[in-house]
Amino acid sequence: MNPIVEFCISNIANGSHETFETLEKDPNLDVLEYGCLSYCTKCAESLYAIVNGEIVEADTPEELTNRIYQFIEDNPLF
Repeated sequence: MNPIVEFCISNIANGSHETFETLEKDPNLDVLEYGCLSYCTKCAESLYAIVNGEIVEADTPEELTNRIYQFIEDNPLF
């Protein structure tokens, strides 16, 4: 089972597109895109994704990518 990374389409449009594209190419991740994840305040304030049910935030796409990979490493599924 691969880690699941979920993105809000609005957050992708607001700047996390680079992270989305990078992670989508990783065959060891399941990357999903939704119309809304109901975290509108987070969406307006920062870039974020939900990784295995937990919010991971950052100020830049590069930082978000790094934080997602670090979160996955620190919180293995098994």
